[in-house]
Amino acid sequence: MALFFQLGSNALSNMSGRHKHAALAINRAGPTQILSNAAIHSSGMRAIITVAKSSPGAQSDVATAPMSILITGKPALPSPPLASILKPPQGPITGVQLVELHKRFKKLQNGSDVRGIAIDGVPNELLSLTPGIAFFIGFSFARWLKSKQEKAPVSSAVTLADTSVPPVRVSLGRDPRLSGPMLEAALVSGLAAAGAEVDTFGIATTPCMFYSIVATGNYNGAIMLTASHMPFNSNGLKFFTIDGGLEKTDITELLQGATQACAEAGVLAGEPLSENAYLLRSALAVNPGQVKQVNFLPQYAAFLQDLIKKGVASKDSYHFPLSGLRIVVDAGNGSGGFFADQVLAPLGADTRGSRFLDPDGSFPNHVPNPEHPSAMASGAAAVREASADLGIVFDTDVDRSAIVDSSGREINSNRFIALMSAITLREHPGTTIVTDSVTSNGLTEFISKLGGKHLRFKRGYKNVISKGIELNKSGEECHLMMETSGHGAVKNNWYLDDGSYLAVQAVIELVRRRLAGQGDISVLLDDLKEAAETGEVRIRITDPDFKPHGQQALQKFHDYVVSGKGGADWSMEPVNFEGWRVFVDEGEGRRGWILLRQSLHDPLLVVNMESEIKGGRQVAAERVLSFMKTECNNLPLDLNSLEAAAAKNL
Repeated sequence: MALFFQLGSNALSNMSGRHKHAALAINRAGPTQILSNAAIHSSGMRAIITVAKSSPGAQSDVATAPMSILITGKPALPSPPLASILKPPQGPITGVQLVELHKRFKKLQNGSDVRGIAIDGVPNELLSLTPGIAFFIGFSFARWLKSKQEKAPVSSAVTLADTSVPPVRVSLGRDPRLSGPMLEAALVSGLAAAGAEVDTFGIATTPCMFYSIVATGNYNGAIMLTASHMPFNSNGLKFFTIDGGLEKTDITELLQGATQACAEAGVLAGEPLSENAYLLRSALAVNPGQVKQVNFLPQYAAFLQDLIKKGVASKDSYHFPLSGLRIVVDAGNGSGGFFADQVLAPLGADTRGSRFLDPDGSFPNHVPNPEHPSAMASGAAAVREASADLGIVFDTDVDRSAIVDSSGREINSNRFIALMSAITLREHPGTTIVTDSVTSNGLTEFISKLGGKHLRFKRGYKNVISKGIELNKSGEECHLMMETSGHGAVKNNWYLDDGSYLAVQAVIELVRRRLAGQGDISVLLDDLKEAAETGEVRIRITDPDFKPHGQQALQKFHDYVVSGKGGADWSMEPVNFEGWRVFVDEGEGRRGWILLRQSLHDPLLVVNMESEIKGGRQVAAERVLSFMKTECNNLPLDLNSLEAAAAKNL
């Protein structure tokens, strides 16, 4: 049974480490009871207190008696004046408070995910994803799944006690973030309160959660608690059904449902006095039969093992196809350490030299992000130090990956897309490959030379994958959808965004090439033409109502280029799905490009640049800056970052 409380810094200052046992005093009107061995998991300014049930009688006492929770140690700071405490409402939340409540939930939407700050204490980053909010999001997801099961609109009243349809079943996993156990327990309570049966997987990966639906047929939905590569104080939720990840419109609907449930319960989400009491009552009311722990990750690992065995198809060593190979993994202390221990090693690989396999939500070594230079440098160093044949770098929740060849060459971004394109086009000649909008000219030429078709679409992995699904439905074959960030999906893997699956394909290719005497995996990239310089500049839009200003800037840029004001060496690319991409004639057959686009979620204009000549990036920045100053001087734009790029300080 998990109880949730917001603790002050004074109480937490007495805790050593992330896990500590302390006495928990429950003060009632009568004698004080002391429950020992209360496990406290703390992080930053928050803690989770888990109390083992002692007896039905004791449970009833705790549920009905007024209580205060004290941690023994230094005396607490004086209580705030009574007038400063926001009093919980005595009934449903309506009117202005309801509007504010909805805003609080709505701000958590990050496209097709939910994301917020789950640990306070970091300056200028306000707590937004609390246990109470997680509870009602879980409640809403269960109700949403049940409404789909009943083929009724989610807004209709759902009787939770209705037994005319079987209860929905949900699998729940998390990455190692410090706020994970607390939010996980809150989600379990919310899901169960809505009548769902919940299997908790503990530390898991995002691909594993979707796999639990398609592989077993046991679950109506799945949730992964993760904020990908974001800092330790962030957390978030990704949702899945048999059809894949939820869309943006689904998340909007879920958050509206969460707001409605929270308002009907009369809970001021985010306010400890209000949400903690409700969470406690709800946790005590959960039927233990609705919740169980399942160790599912080994089943997913076995699936990946089987893919490698079948892909290599070794006649001499079918069950140990990686014998004689040294492959190192850099998991960045995220969820990906299992890949070394549960996928590669059982197939015979020597994984000594792997780094940061142990889950640690403080991410003490480097950002677990295959797009970040520190992560790739760490993976490359691991390969060189271990004299490994291959290195694999994962992000926190393993839906993204990159690799390193035996020389320590980093293969991410355009290189990784090119590698996967070469593998895919050998198996599926002529297929279309969908990428995001910032891929290189060299990648387009590479795919074309291999007989494929490159469709450069939009940023956002959901956009890229959805476009691939759309093409296949329309009759145009598309087997690979990848983003430069390392997100990638394959048609024959349920269109699942799966970094571990891409890593498996790289491992299979390595073994095949070794067996055939064809050299290292990076030989496939010999014909990939790479730019001399690349860069990205983010221009902040200072007005809170930023979207119209961004759209105006984009239109002005389009008109500026097509009118010839940008110069004869600038020409608009014929097909644009996101912003405007301009070809830059750099002379002697060399071509750079500039893309001006608007951020999907943030108040930003983003300038991406690529040049085939040294110094070309700075020249591009200077010319974009000139455009901004002459054509967009009436727009609320902070040009400091662009001025720095133009001054060669990118």
